[in-house]
Amino acid sequence: MSNDSKRDASPHVAILIETTGAYGQGLLRGVARYNRERGAWSTFYQPRGIHDSLPPWLKKWRGDGILARVETQEVADFIKKLRVAVVNLRATMPGLPFPYVGIDHRQVAKLGAEHLVDRNFKNFAFVGRKRGVHPGLDLRGDHFLELVKKPSSFLGRFEVDDSGSNADWEREQDRLAKWVRGLPKPVGILAANDEKGLQVLDACRRCRAEVPDEVSVIGVDNDAAMCDLAIPALTSIDPNAEQIGYTAAALLDELITHGKEPEAVTLIPPRCVVVRRSTDTTAGDDPDVNQALRFIRDEACHAISLADVSRHVGVSRTVIQEKVKRVIGHTIYEEIERVRLSRTAELLLMPQLSIKQVAMKAGFSSTQYLTRVFKRRMGETPAKYRASRGI
Repeated sequence: MSNDSKRDASPHVAILIETTGAYGQGLLRGVARYNRERGAWSTFYQPRGIHDSLPPWLKKWRGDGILARVETQEVADFIKKLRVAVVNLRATMPGLPFPYVGIDHRQVAKLGAEHLVDRNFKNFAFVGRKRGVHPGLDLRGDHFLELVKKPSSFLGRFEVDDSGSNADWEREQDRLAKWVRGLPKPVGILAANDEKGLQVLDACRRCRAEVPDEVSVIGVDNDAAMCDLAIPALTSIDPNAEQIGYTAAALLDELITHGKEPEAVTLIPPRCVVVRRSTDTTAGDDPDVNQALRFIRDEACHAISLADVSRHVGVSRTVIQEKVKRVIGHTIYEEIERVRLSRTAELLLMPQLSIKQVAMKAGFSSTQYLTRVFKRRMGETPAKYRASRGI
Protein backbone atom coordinates (compact mmCIF):
# COMPACT_ATOMS: atom_id res chain seq x y z
CA MET A 1 0.00 0.00 0.00
CA SER A 2 1.36 3.43 -0.89
CA ASN A 3 1.97 6.20 1.64
CA ASP A 4 -0.88 8.17 0.07
CA SER A 5 -3.24 5.24 0.57
CA LYS A 6 -2.16 4.96 4.20
CA ARG A 7 -2.84 8.64 4.75
CA ASP A 8 -6.26 8.32 3.13
CA ALA A 9 -7.12 5.42 5.44
CA SER A 10 -6.26 7.40 8.55
CA PRO A 11 -9.11 9.02 10.50
CA HIS A 12 -9.41 12.72 9.67
CA VAL A 13 -9.79 14.71 12.89
CA ALA A 14 -10.43 18.45 13.22
CA ILE A 15 -9.07 20.12 16.37
CA LEU A 16 -10.77 23.32 17.54
CA ILE A 17 -8.69 24.08 20.65
CA GLU A 18 -7.21 27.49 21.44
CA THR A 19 -3.48 28.14 21.85
CA THR A 20 -3.70 31.42 23.77
CA GLY A 21 -3.55 29.92 27.27
CA ALA A 22 -1.66 27.25 29.18
CA TYR A 23 -4.78 25.11 29.60
CA GLY A 24 -5.49 24.88 25.87
CA GLN A 25 -1.81 24.21 25.17
CA GLY A 26 -1.88 21.41 27.74
CA LEU A 27 -4.91 19.88 26.03
CA LEU A 28 -3.07 19.94 22.72
CA ARG A 29 -0.04 18.20 24.26
CA GLY A 30 -2.32 15.45 25.52
CA VAL A 31 -3.98 15.04 22.11
CA ALA A 32 -0.56 14.95 20.47
CA ARG A 33 0.68 12.29 22.90
CA TYR A 34 -2.33 10.10 22.20
CA ASN A 35 -1.96 10.55 18.45
CA ARG A 36 1.71 9.54 18.61
CA GLU A 37 0.95 6.46 20.70
CA ARG A 38 -2.38 5.24 19.32
CA GLY A 39 -4.10 7.55 16.87
CA ALA A 40 -2.15 8.02 13.63
CA TRP A 41 -4.73 10.61 12.62
CA SER A 42 -4.67 13.13 9.82
CA THR A 43 -5.25 16.28 11.87
CA PHE A 44 -6.81 19.53 10.66
CA TYR A 45 -5.67 22.35 12.92
CA GLN A 46 -4.87 26.06 12.95
CA PRO A 47 -3.93 28.22 15.98
CA ARG A 48 -7.00 29.98 17.39
CA GLY A 49 -8.41 31.85 20.38
CA ILE A 50 -11.19 30.62 22.64
CA HIS A 51 -13.72 33.13 21.28
CA ASP A 52 -12.79 32.80 17.59
CA SER A 53 -15.55 32.01 15.11
CA LEU A 54 -15.53 28.92 12.92
CA PRO A 55 -12.41 28.62 10.75
CA PRO A 56 -13.25 28.93 7.03
CA TRP A 57 -11.78 25.54 6.18
CA LEU A 58 -14.22 23.73 8.49
CA LYS A 59 -17.19 24.71 6.29
CA LYS A 60 -15.84 22.53 3.46
CA TRP A 61 -14.22 19.90 5.64
CA ARG A 62 -15.35 16.28 5.48
CA GLY A 63 -13.85 14.12 8.16
CA ASP A 64 -14.42 11.58 10.90
CA GLY A 65 -14.27 13.40 14.22
CA ILE A 66 -13.83 16.70 16.04
CA LEU A 67 -12.19 17.68 19.32
CA ALA A 68 -13.55 21.10 20.24
CA ARG A 69 -13.81 23.67 23.00
CA VAL A 70 -17.40 24.66 22.15
CA GLU A 71 -17.88 28.28 23.23
CA THR A 72 -20.76 29.57 21.08
CA GLN A 73 -24.10 28.31 19.82
CA GLU A 74 -22.92 28.97 16.26
CA VAL A 75 -20.08 26.47 16.66
CA ALA A 76 -22.33 23.95 18.44
CA ASP A 77 -25.02 24.08 15.75
CA PHE A 78 -22.57 23.77 12.88
CA ILE A 79 -20.67 20.85 14.42
CA LYS A 80 -23.91 19.02 15.12
CA LYS A 81 -24.91 19.29 11.44
CA LEU A 82 -21.67 17.58 10.35
CA ARG A 83 -22.87 14.29 11.88
CA VAL A 84 -19.40 13.14 12.92
CA ALA A 85 -18.00 11.95 16.24
CA VAL A 86 -17.48 14.92 18.59
CA VAL A 87 -15.91 15.33 22.03
CA ASN A 88 -16.32 18.67 23.79
CA LEU A 89 -13.65 20.05 26.16
CA ARG A 90 -15.40 23.17 27.45
CA ALA A 91 -18.34 23.30 29.86
CA THR A 92 -19.63 26.86 29.62
CA MET A 93 -22.71 25.83 27.58
CA PRO A 94 -24.99 23.32 29.34
CA GLY A 95 -27.17 20.90 27.41
CA LEU A 96 -24.89 20.26 24.43
CA PRO A 97 -25.41 16.89 22.70
CA PHE A 98 -21.71 15.98 22.82
CA PRO A 99 -19.77 13.95 25.41
CA TYR A 100 -17.67 16.19 27.64
CA VAL A 101 -14.21 15.62 29.10
CA GLY A 102 -12.88 18.16 31.56
CA ILE A 103 -11.49 19.00 34.95
CA ASP A 104 -13.16 17.97 38.20
CA HIS A 105 -13.93 21.40 39.70
CA ARG A 106 -14.80 19.95 43.09
CA GLN A 107 -11.37 18.35 43.33
CA VAL A 108 -9.79 21.68 42.35
CA ALA A 109 -11.67 23.36 45.21
CA LYS A 110 -10.60 20.58 47.57
CA LEU A 111 -6.92 21.03 46.73
CA GLY A 112 -7.17 24.78 47.20
CA ALA A 113 -9.00 24.42 50.51
CA GLU A 114 -6.54 21.87 51.87
CA HIS A 115 -3.58 24.01 50.86
CA LEU A 116 -4.86 27.06 52.73
CA VAL A 117 -6.22 25.15 55.73
CA ASP A 118 -2.85 23.40 56.07
CA ARG A 119 -1.32 26.86 56.42
CA ASN A 120 -3.59 27.51 59.39
CA PHE A 121 -5.82 30.18 57.83
CA LYS A 122 -9.12 30.91 59.53
CA ASN A 123 -10.31 33.60 57.10
CA PHE A 124 -11.06 32.57 53.52
CA ALA A 125 -12.34 34.16 50.33
CA PHE A 126 -12.94 33.31 46.69
CA VAL A 127 -12.48 35.61 43.69
CA GLY A 128 -14.16 34.65 40.42
CA ARG A 129 -16.03 35.97 37.44
CA LYS A 130 -19.63 37.18 37.51
CA ARG A 131 -21.88 34.28 38.42
CA GLY A 132 -23.31 32.52 35.37
CA VAL A 133 -20.48 33.35 32.95
CA HIS A 134 -18.68 30.06 33.62
CA PRO A 135 -20.63 27.45 35.65
CA GLY A 136 -17.48 25.45 36.35
CA LEU A 137 -15.76 28.40 37.99
CA ASP A 138 -18.93 29.09 40.00
CA LEU A 139 -18.79 25.48 41.23
CA ARG A 140 -15.14 25.92 42.24
CA GLY A 141 -16.05 28.86 44.42
CA ASP A 142 -19.18 27.31 45.92
CA HIS A 143 -17.44 24.08 46.85
CA PHE A 144 -14.34 25.85 48.19
CA LEU A 145 -16.37 28.03 50.54
CA GLU A 146 -18.37 25.00 51.66
CA LEU A 147 -15.19 23.03 52.42
CA VAL A 148 -13.59 25.79 54.50
CA LYS A 149 -16.80 26.71 56.34
CA LYS A 150 -16.02 24.60 59.42
CA PRO A 151 -12.57 26.02 60.29
CA SER A 152 -13.41 29.55 59.15
CA SER A 153 -13.90 32.74 61.12
CA PHE A 154 -14.78 34.66 57.94
CA LEU A 155 -15.91 33.75 54.43
CA GLY A 156 -15.97 36.20 51.53
CA ARG A 157 -16.64 36.20 47.80
CA PHE A 158 -15.85 38.74 45.11
CA GLU A 159 -17.10 38.63 41.51
CA VAL A 160 -14.97 40.49 38.98
CA ASP A 161 -16.86 42.08 36.10
CA ASP A 162 -14.36 41.59 33.28
CA SER A 163 -16.71 42.33 30.39
CA GLY A 164 -15.86 46.01 29.91
CA SER A 165 -13.14 48.25 28.46
CA ASN A 166 -9.65 49.00 29.77
CA ALA A 167 -11.03 51.91 31.80
CA ASP A 168 -13.61 49.55 33.31
CA TRP A 169 -10.76 47.15 34.16
CA GLU A 170 -9.00 49.89 36.13
CA ARG A 171 -12.21 50.61 38.03
CA GLU A 172 -12.67 46.91 38.74
CA GLN A 173 -9.11 46.69 40.07
CA ASP A 174 -9.74 49.65 42.38
CA ARG A 175 -12.98 48.01 43.54
CA LEU A 176 -11.15 44.74 44.13
CA ALA A 177 -8.38 46.54 46.04
CA LYS A 178 -10.97 48.21 48.29
CA TRP A 179 -12.51 44.81 49.00
CA VAL A 180 -9.13 43.23 49.79
CA ARG A 181 -8.29 46.14 52.10
CA GLY A 182 -11.46 45.45 54.10
CA LEU A 183 -10.86 41.72 54.57
CA PRO A 184 -9.85 40.45 58.03
CA LYS A 185 -6.18 39.46 58.00
CA PRO A 186 -4.53 37.06 57.54
CA VAL A 187 -6.74 35.67 54.80
CA GLY A 188 -6.35 32.87 52.26
CA ILE A 189 -7.88 33.52 48.82
CA LEU A 190 -8.62 30.97 46.10
CA ALA A 191 -8.84 32.68 42.70
CA ALA A 192 -10.98 30.99 40.05
CA ASN A 193 -8.00 30.85 37.70
CA ASP A 194 -4.51 32.34 37.30
CA GLU A 195 -5.86 35.41 35.52
CA LYS A 196 -7.97 36.23 38.56
CA GLY A 197 -5.04 35.38 40.84
CA LEU A 198 -2.91 37.92 38.99
CA GLN A 199 -5.67 40.52 39.48
CA VAL A 200 -5.88 39.77 43.21
CA LEU A 201 -2.12 40.21 43.64
CA ASP A 202 -2.28 43.50 41.71
CA ALA A 203 -5.09 44.61 44.03
CA CYS A 204 -2.94 43.69 47.05
CA ARG A 205 -0.19 46.01 45.81
CA ARG A 206 -2.72 48.81 45.25
CA CYS A 207 -4.02 48.56 48.82
CA ARG A 208 -0.57 47.78 50.33
CA ALA A 209 -1.62 44.37 51.66
CA GLU A 210 1.43 42.20 52.39
CA VAL A 211 1.62 38.94 50.42
CA PRO A 212 1.81 36.21 51.65
CA ASP A 213 1.73 37.19 55.35
CA GLU A 214 -1.52 39.18 55.27
CA VAL A 215 -3.05 37.77 52.07
CA SER A 216 -2.15 34.39 50.56
CA VAL A 217 -3.37 33.75 47.02
CA ILE A 218 -3.69 30.54 45.03
CA GLY A 219 -4.79 30.36 41.39
CA VAL A 220 -5.77 27.57 38.99
CA ASP A 221 -4.24 26.48 35.64
CA ASN A 222 -0.53 26.71 36.55
CA ASP A 223 0.15 29.02 33.61
CA ALA A 224 3.89 29.41 34.26
CA ALA A 225 4.24 32.69 32.37
CA MET A 226 1.29 34.26 34.18
CA CYS A 227 2.31 32.90 37.58
CA ASP A 228 5.83 34.30 37.18
CA LEU A 229 4.46 37.62 35.94
CA ALA A 230 2.68 38.04 39.27
CA ILE A 231 4.44 39.80 42.17
CA PRO A 232 5.12 37.69 44.15
CA ALA A 233 4.98 34.55 42.01
CA LEU A 234 1.56 32.91 42.15
CA THR A 235 0.94 29.49 43.68
CA SER A 236 -1.39 27.57 41.36
CA ILE A 237 -3.24 24.28 40.94
CA ASP A 238 -2.10 22.23 37.95
CA PRO A 239 -5.37 21.13 36.27
CA ASN A 240 -3.86 18.09 34.54
CA ALA A 241 -4.78 19.49 31.13
CA GLU A 242 -2.53 17.11 29.25
CA GLN A 243 -4.30 14.09 30.73
CA ILE A 244 -7.67 15.67 29.90
CA GLY A 245 -6.57 16.10 26.27
CA TYR A 246 -5.25 12.53 26.15
CA THR A 247 -8.49 11.13 27.60
CA ALA A 248 -10.61 13.15 25.17
CA ALA A 249 -8.55 11.91 22.22
CA ALA A 250 -8.92 8.30 23.37
CA LEU A 251 -12.68 8.75 23.66
CA LEU A 252 -12.92 10.28 20.20
CA ASP A 253 -10.89 7.41 18.75
CA GLU A 254 -13.30 4.94 20.36
CA LEU A 255 -16.29 6.78 18.89
CA ILE A 256 -14.73 6.89 15.41
CA THR A 257 -13.66 3.24 15.49
CA HIS A 258 -16.59 1.57 17.23
CA GLY A 259 -19.33 4.21 17.43
CA LYS A 260 -20.13 3.26 21.03
CA GLU A 261 -22.32 5.53 23.12
CA PRO A 262 -19.91 7.30 25.49
CA GLU A 263 -20.31 8.53 29.03
CA ALA A 264 -21.89 11.98 28.93
CA VAL A 265 -19.32 13.48 31.31
CA THR A 266 -15.78 12.39 32.16
CA LEU A 267 -14.04 14.36 34.91
CA ILE A 268 -10.27 14.25 35.47
CA PRO A 269 -8.75 15.21 38.86
CA PRO A 270 -6.12 17.98 38.99
CA ARG A 271 -2.49 17.00 39.36
CA CYS A 272 -1.25 19.00 42.35
CA VAL A 273 -0.64 22.41 43.90
CA VAL A 274 2.50 24.07 42.52
CA VAL A 275 3.68 26.16 45.45
CA ARG A 276 5.23 29.57 44.82
CA ARG A 277 5.81 32.63 46.96
CA SER A 278 2.18 33.83 47.16
CA THR A 279 1.29 31.15 49.75
CA ASP A 280 4.69 30.56 51.33
CA THR A 281 3.56 31.31 54.87
CA THR A 282 1.81 29.92 57.92
CA ALA A 283 -0.93 32.06 59.41
CA GLY A 284 -0.65 32.57 63.16
CA ASP A 285 0.30 34.93 65.96
CA ASP A 286 2.88 32.80 67.78
CA PRO A 287 6.39 33.38 66.36
CA ASP A 288 7.66 30.09 67.83
CA VAL A 289 4.95 28.13 66.03
CA ASN A 290 5.54 29.99 62.78
CA GLN A 291 9.28 29.31 63.01
CA ALA A 292 8.68 25.62 63.79
CA LEU A 293 6.27 25.13 60.89
CA ARG A 294 8.59 26.86 58.41
CA PHE A 295 11.44 24.62 59.57
CA ILE A 296 9.28 21.51 59.15
CA ARG A 297 8.20 22.64 55.69
CA ASP A 298 11.83 23.15 54.65
CA GLU A 299 13.40 20.10 56.31
CA ALA A 300 10.72 17.40 56.72
CA CYS A 301 12.18 15.28 53.92
CA HIS A 302 15.57 15.16 55.67
CA ALA A 303 14.62 12.81 58.53
CA ILE A 304 14.06 15.49 61.17
CA SER A 305 12.48 14.81 64.56
CA LEU A 306 10.77 16.65 67.41
CA ALA A 307 14.22 17.19 68.94
CA ASP A 308 15.45 18.93 65.78
CA VAL A 309 12.42 21.23 65.73
CA SER A 310 12.86 22.03 69.43
CA ARG A 311 16.56 22.81 68.94
CA HIS A 312 15.88 25.01 65.90
CA VAL A 313 13.23 27.11 67.67
CA GLY A 314 15.14 27.26 70.96
CA VAL A 315 12.42 26.04 73.32
CA SER A 316 11.84 22.73 75.05
CA ARG A 317 10.25 19.77 73.28
CA THR A 318 7.23 19.83 75.57
CA VAL A 319 6.60 23.54 75.05
CA ILE A 320 6.94 23.55 71.26
CA GLN A 321 4.87 20.38 70.97
CA GLU A 322 2.03 21.91 72.98
CA LYS A 323 2.20 25.21 71.09
CA VAL A 324 2.14 23.60 67.65
CA LYS A 325 -0.67 21.20 68.54
CA ARG A 326 -2.76 24.06 69.93
CA VAL A 327 -2.40 26.01 66.67
CA ILE A 328 -2.66 23.32 63.97
CA GLY A 329 -4.57 20.63 65.85
CA HIS A 330 -2.05 17.80 65.52
CA THR A 331 1.44 16.84 66.66
CA ILE A 332 4.79 17.82 65.20
CA TYR A 333 5.34 14.21 64.09
CA GLU A 334 2.02 14.27 62.22
CA GLU A 335 2.95 17.58 60.59
CA ILE A 336 6.29 16.16 59.46
CA GLU A 337 4.45 13.17 57.97
CA ARG A 338 1.92 15.46 56.27
CA VAL A 339 4.65 17.53 54.61
CA ARG A 340 6.44 14.37 53.46
CA LEU A 341 3.24 13.05 51.93
CA SER A 342 2.61 16.35 50.18
CA ARG A 343 6.11 16.18 48.73
CA THR A 344 5.50 12.54 47.78
CA ALA A 345 2.41 13.53 45.79
CA GLU A 346 4.48 16.08 43.87
CA LEU A 347 7.30 13.62 43.18
CA LEU A 348 4.92 10.91 41.98
CA LEU A 349 4.00 13.21 39.09
CA MET A 350 7.58 12.95 37.80
CA PRO A 351 7.55 9.81 35.60
CA GLN A 352 11.34 9.61 35.52
CA LEU A 353 11.41 8.72 39.23
CA SER A 354 10.74 5.20 40.48
CA ILE A 355 8.58 4.84 43.58
CA LYS A 356 11.70 3.78 45.48
CA GLN A 357 13.41 7.03 44.45
CA VAL A 358 10.29 8.99 45.46
CA ALA A 359 10.37 7.36 48.90
CA MET A 360 14.02 8.31 49.40
CA LYS A 361 13.55 11.90 48.26
CA ALA A 362 10.48 12.36 50.47
CA GLY A 363 12.28 11.12 53.58
CA PHE A 364 10.71 7.65 53.95
CA SER A 365 12.95 4.79 54.99
CA SER A 366 11.53 2.29 52.50
CA THR A 367 9.04 1.88 49.66
CA GLN A 368 6.91 -0.38 51.88
CA TYR A 369 6.69 2.24 54.63
CA LEU A 370 5.81 4.94 52.11
CA THR A 371 3.09 2.77 50.56
CA ARG A 372 1.56 1.96 53.95
CA VAL A 373 1.49 5.60 55.11
CA PHE A 374 0.39 6.98 51.73
CA LYS A 375 -2.53 4.55 51.46
CA ARG A 376 -3.63 5.27 55.03
CA ARG A 377 -3.61 9.04 54.56
CA MET A 378 -4.45 9.39 50.85
CA GLY A 379 -6.78 6.42 50.35
CA GLU A 380 -4.77 4.80 47.54
CA THR A 381 -1.31 3.40 46.90
CA PRO A 382 1.38 5.52 45.23
CA ALA A 383 1.07 3.34 42.10
CA LYS A 384 -2.69 3.92 41.87
CA TYR A 385 -2.21 7.64 42.51
CA ARG A 386 0.12 7.74 39.51
CA ALA A 387 -2.16 5.67 37.29
CA SER A 388 -5.22 7.84 38.02
CA ARG A 389 -3.27 10.89 36.79
CA GLY A 390 -1.95 9.30 33.62
CA ILE A 391 1.64 8.77 34.84
